[in-house]
Amino acid sequence: MNRRQFLGTATPLVTATPLALLGQAPDPNRIILDVFRVNFLFTVSDRKGRFVINLTKNDFEVFEEKKPQSILEFIAESNLPLRLGILIDTSNSIRDRFRFQQEAAVEFVNSVIRPKEDRAIVVSFDNQVELRADLTGDVDKLAQTIRDMRAGGGTALYDAIYFACKDKLMQDQPLFKFRRAMVVLSDGDDTQSIHTREQAIEMALKADVVIYSISTNITRIESDGDKVLKHMSERTGGVTFFPFKASDLAQSFENIANELRSQYNILYRPEPIKTDGQWHPVQIRVKGRKDLIVRARPGYFAPKT
Repeated sequence: MNRRQFLGTATPLVTATPLALLGQAPDPNRIILDVFRVNFLFTVSDRKGRFVINLTKNDFEVFEEKKPQSILEFIAESNLPLRLGILIDTSNSIRDRFRFQQEAAVEFVNSVIRPKEDRAIVVSFDNQVELRADLTGDVDKLAQTIRDMRAGGGTALYDAIYFACKDKLMQDQPLFKFRRAMVVLSDGDDTQSIHTREQAIEMALKADVVIYSISTNITRIESDGDKVLKHMSERTGGVTFFPFKASDLAQSFENIANELRSQYNILYRPEPIKTDGQWHPVQIRVKGRKDLIVRARPGYFAPKT
């Protein structure tokens, strides 16, 4: 096992990531980017939350900083290989429901991971961040790793997200060839991290990782931690679940599994192209369909030259 303690803020590996990657330079910390294509994975649902999976390229329009963009490539993605992070809060604050959370997470792994195509990591976080299982498609190993966890300690949530995105989920290139997602089980109350919430979110965006949060708060009263989880998920194109009963937790995992297989992928060439290293807001819409909801990350970081 690889126990990691974060001692300071690291420099990000990539200055802009939702862009198609052409290859990797000899230096493992330097990635060559194709600045001509921006990639967005997203879901479309109706007002009742049901996924809409029969749309075509001509149904969509893309705006970058309110300027219309031409879609170069469109794919209805149902079988894109997964690169998945499962981050489990092992702090004292979630001890009461920890065993059931473990079993629900194991069922999620068994139902989602396809050993030949998909890879997942398991990370626990309390006072420190610990890599429990490295990227693997071995479902039995992932399941046993989750079952072997024990609760206790503080909460280094932001460090866990930063580490999983930067050091693990960005490994397989190019980014647009894989669907990258993270499932976080936590109360959202960070007490130990070196990195800030915004640094964690920025690294997730650069790694093209969608964050799905599952709150362990069962009081039915929204806490500050719940607000943190919602903010991180919304910023990355994900969603937060609030399971108040044990059975609701299993349903939350099932909803995430369904969404991971019900997405669209759009690639476009930004006009005008900017290499300023800045954040660029993007909006994807279904033409003439105000009854449909598109959920995607709200933009990307451009490369800097």
